[in-house]
Amino acid sequence: MKKKVWIGWVLLFILRIIIPAQSAIAQISMTYMPKFSSTALKEDAILLKKILEANHPSLYWYSSKESLDSGFNSLMLSLNDSLNEIQFKNRVAGWIAQIKCGHTSTLFSKSFLKNPNQFRYPRFPLQIKFWEDSAVVLNNGYTKDSIIKRGTIIEQINGLPMSWYRNHLFQQISNDGNATNHSYQVISNGFPDLYKQVFGVDSSYLIGFIDGKGKSDTASLGNFTPVTRDSLSGKALPPANNRIPPTGPTFSKRQIRLLSIRSLSIDTTTHSAYVRLTSFSKGGLKKFFRRSFKKLKKENIQHLIIDLRENGGGKISNSIDLTRYLSNKPFKVADSVVATNRKLTYGKYIQHSWMYWLAMNLGAHKATDGSIHYRRFEQHYFQPYTKNKFSGQVYLVQGGYTFSATTMVVGALKGQENIKVVGEESGGGYYGNSAMHIPNITLPNSKLRVRLPLYRMVINSNRPKGRGIVPDIKIPPSSAAIREGWDPKMAAILQMIQSKNN
Repeated sequence: MKKKVWIGWVLLFILRIIIPAQSAIAQISMTYMPKFSSTALKEDAILLKKILEANHPSLYWYSSKESLDSGFNSLMLSLNDSLNEIQFKNRVAGWIAQIKCGHTSTLFSKSFLKNPNQFRYPRFPLQIKFWEDSAVVLNNGYTKDSIIKRGTIIEQINGLPMSWYRNHLFQQISNDGNATNHSYQVISNGFPDLYKQVFGVDSSYLIGFIDGKGKSDTASLGNFTPVTRDSLSGKALPPANNRIPPTGPTFSKRQIRLLSIRSLSIDTTTHSAYVRLTSFSKGGLKKFFRRSFKKLKKENIQHLIIDLRENGGGKISNSIDLTRYLSNKPFKVADSVVATNRKLTYGKYIQHSWMYWLAMNLGAHKATDGSIHYRRFEQHYFQPYTKNKFSGQVYLVQGGYTFSATTMVVGALKGQENIKVVGEESGGGYYGNSAMHIPNITLPNSKLRVRLPLYRMVINSNRPKGRGIVPDIKIPPSSAAIREGWDPKMAAILQMIQSKNN
């Protein structure tokens, strides 16, 4: 083992000499991607800045004009040569992230997304979970690798610590203020793609990890490109009509889609129920809520777990509806919901600008200071439901992907006697966010898109500004749980339910 470690560190030393420390990546050039001239990219960048300055309601909420202008000057200096769309997106995303608005983010062009897999492989082989000072393998594309497996702690890639990669990728991600747990979730869910997008790809990677005995070791892995089963075996798959049909219940595509958005399961033995919600946008949620809470009452359920860890938000009306089944008192959506401009300057570059102009003129009112207010959400108090209202113990499970309208649900209920918020800090801001209407800006030359929220929403002005919702019971990830395949947050909640039942 000592010899293996010694050889690994010699390889690391060689890599550090060959690969420049500032990039540490021997990038494979994507020569097959079309490039845009420096002049065209600078025109797009200047136009983007003008559109944001004219229409964004919270451009200087967390960053001063001086700092954003300085960041923009750096962006312009970086556009001194022709770039492809991925390279241009990286530079624009770095500046957009400085706004610190989770709803203002950079998107690839529509033409790029028509066939994203053409640029996806080959790529870095490991899916890695990040949190605070930890980086742990979730999945290795090389499934037969007996050394680097799920749960393995990763210390370095190509001689650079994982904190180096984390910090560089964080610069690409838009957050609400300083609620950086969202960034941890984003890079954890998409590390191989983000690695290739930002750093390029190597022919191989020297991975520094901690082995099963707790000692540092190294291993080399190549790029990963998935292959089909028949390619692996060398045998053709049997004709479709000769294949063995799957056993068990079958679901229609619609049922599968709905189950991916919302589901309810009940355990009558412990008088508990589990609801999983991954969105407030679709899924016939009002009907689902109505049937579910009726079922909970019929089954005399005393403990309700609502898993919101994957829920990035959606329709505020659906989030209000859920809150009305759980809240003990009347509540309103926000203290203020304000837009700075309903004319939508540079509207030709803003998606469906006429539609948003119409909505802002019909649904919002102009104040004496010239700002545009959505008064219903500022003034109207929503009453809790009396029919099928749930009054038992509620556990709201949240994480870095808990965002936008979902954060509004958790924020409205946090502090209520029968509510416990469990998990990690939310990605969405506790104080407020910029959202409501969010069209896309499409830049004319590169066709790169940037999301543009039109309203600044202060949910509660008495809350601390700049972070997400801090859970009542903090339960971070753990390498042991990842390795052994169990959920520490759910395990803690089930233990609390058992304790209360006893």
